[in-house]
Amino acid sequence: MEIIHASGSCISPAWNHPSLGYQFSRISARTHVYPRVFPSLIFSAKPKISARGELISTTTCAILENSTSDSVATKAVEDDELLAIKKQASEISPDLRGTSIFLVGITNSYKLSLGRILADALRYYYFDSDSLVEEAYGGKTAAISYIERDEEGYLASETEVLKQLSSMGRLVVCAGNGAVKSATNLALLRHGISIWIDVPLDLVAREILEDRIQLSASDTPICNSSSEVLAQLTALYNSARSGYSTADATISLQKVASQLGYDELDAVTSEDLCMEVLKEVGRLMRVKKMMEEAARPF
Repeated sequence: MEIIHASGSCISPAWNHPSLGYQFSRISARTHVYPRVFPSLIFSAKPKISARGELISTTTCAILENSTSDSVATKAVEDDELLAIKKQASEISPDLRGTSIFLVGITNSYKLSLGRILADALRYYYFDSDSLVEEAYGGKTAAISYIERDEEGYLASETEVLKQLSSMGRLVVCAGNGAVKSATNLALLRHGISIWIDVPLDLVAREILEDRIQLSASDTPICNSSSEVLAQLTALYNSARSGYSTADATISLQKVASQLGYDELDAVTSEDLCMEVLKEVGRLMRVKKMMEEAARPF
């Protein structure tokens, strides 16, 4: 893990990210011409700000607009979770100093959701690297069509996007499987902290079949039955597992459920996983600090 600290002292809200007006360079390599990528943040609406100037999550805003007794109880629970997450984030931020966080692992709803929550808590910017690449080609359908013609060129585009993201600071990046399939990409992940979000494949298969998530253009299953989707996910997992294992830390859904005393994996929330990610990041920062202190001359 190579920690590269971001320049500047102000952590701006995600919708003010300076790269909104930035274009990834058009680069030629051999016969491949990478499209121009316009980074787009995965926030559907500008968050609301409370009277105290604090960020209110979209979920909390929805609850505030519905004042039934059930929603009030739900709001209290969610407020407690968000406050605990923000407190944990504030404790590690001084040592983190803008270091980006890369979330790896097969795409699933937990990974995507906790990425947004984590970015909110740390006052970071959130990007989905797969979405950026697909947008560069005109959408998922166009990207799939391009892969069929020139898979090598598409993989090179994934590397270029990851290169651009890894050069920035204060980011939470949901990285696609392409991020762990080459030595070059794995080296780029070392510019920040990488966390493997490990979710059972049968849960991912269920989310795909229920249309709750979509895999990236390069990983989209070409079949519809449960057994076939699971078989393809297993093959995808096996091809990327060695890359996942190089992550600085692993957050396992099954392990978190066990630690929290849940009988069902579905009981684990994205907030639960986010708290575990923050704890792991804090642990990594403490280890790094101890190593730096031990290396100082007497």
